[in-house]
Amino acid sequence: MIPAVLLLLLLLLPESLQKDKDFYTFKVVNIRGKLVSLEKYRGSVSLAVNVASQCGYTDGHYKALQQLQRDLGSSHFNVLAFPCNQFGHQEPDGDREIESFIRRNYSVTFPMFSKIAVSGTGANAAFKYLIAWAPWWACPSQPWSCWHLSSLYASCVTCSSATNHTTSWTPA
Repeated sequence: MIPAVLLLLLLLLPESLQKDKDFYTFKVVNIRGKLVSLEKYRGSVSLAVNVASQCGYTDGHYKALQQLQRDLGSSHFNVLAFPCNQFGHQEPDGDREIESFIRRNYSVTFPMFSKIAVSGTGANAAFKYLIAWAPWWACPSQPWSCWHLSSLYASCVTCSSATNHTTSWTPA
């Protein structure tokens, strides 16, 4: 199975390093079809995650993400989940079905967004920004799924039939 969950922990850059455009300047569509500015999450730590409902690790991933939100949400932390069907076609349903599934099975309280492409042609602009911003050397075997952002903490959880593994880095 190809990667189903991509975790990327984003911390705010110091003001001196911020450019005119950053992750929080993008607008995305939530799971209910409403346009949302990521600006509302500025000032918090954001974990942008691509998720899938039919990955062999779905249960563990959603439970862990919900636990993170429960444990850290009061400390200005947000899981931002973006369903994606690009990796092994593990998220074939529409937004309504995805929302029903995750609410019924995991009672998620973190923000869920509309299904997107995270890489390649048609990729969501916010994810294009993240991928372009990340250095290639962080995860050279799968540069599209893992990266370390210099002063940030990044963690990548990968579903792979060949190599089931979790890769994580601690802050520099």
